[in-house]
Amino acid sequence: MTGRDNELWQQSWRDRNTDFHQKVVNPHLIRFWSGLGLAAGERVFVPLCGKSLDMLWLAQQGHAVIGVELSPLAARAFFRENRMQPTKRRVGAFTLWEHGRIGILCGDFFQLTAADLGEIGAVFDRAALTALPDDLRAAYLKHLRDIVPASCRILLLTAEEPEAWETADQPFAVADEITTLYADAYDIRLDHVESVFEADPDPDVSEQVRVEHKVYLLTPKAL
Repeated sequence: MTGRDNELWQQSWRDRNTDFHQKVVNPHLIRFWSGLGLAAGERVFVPLCGKSLDMLWLAQQGHAVIGVELSPLAARAFFRENRMQPTKRRVGAFTLWEHGRIGILCGDFFQLTAADLGEIGAVFDRAALTALPDDLRAAYLKHLRDIVPASCRILLLTAEEPEAWETADQPFAVADEITTLYADAYDIRLDHVESVFEADPDPDVSEQVRVEHKVYLLTPKAL
């Protein structure tokens, strides 16, 4: 991410402007996780994890979970709110917060190395891709592929606003972009589409917008 993007993200945590944080485990994770066919002991990577409760659920399934998060406030909040006392140590350019099966590498995703991350069996991307500006998404995926094994499967969750596509205001990834980004290296399977009406992310707009939540299973073609 750019320095400006990093600062905006850090500021959102300092200001406690974290409406994006979901207070429950994602139901699509619970429903579709088994489709990856992952063994219980395999490690799962959660990029741009924030203080997501999804990490708790993954650990409860027997996985070791490693997230990466820019804001130390988010890392601290995750462990405090879940009544965990983490240890902290330096790992490369990162500070690793760790308790039990869950670790959070605190620092810039784009500085993360394969050595920092360790062996990974799967990636759970809950809107990490779609949280990034359009011009960073290709770089995000390239870096992700550089630091995880070629055999790594990805469970990708996106949110798309169909009505915004024709106006070029679409802030989220759409199906064509998913194909452009992933099709050369992954077989893409769309497992679920759910259309709902949600509050507009602009606080000055009172109208609701239709959002399509999609679940993709990405399997490396090398498999």
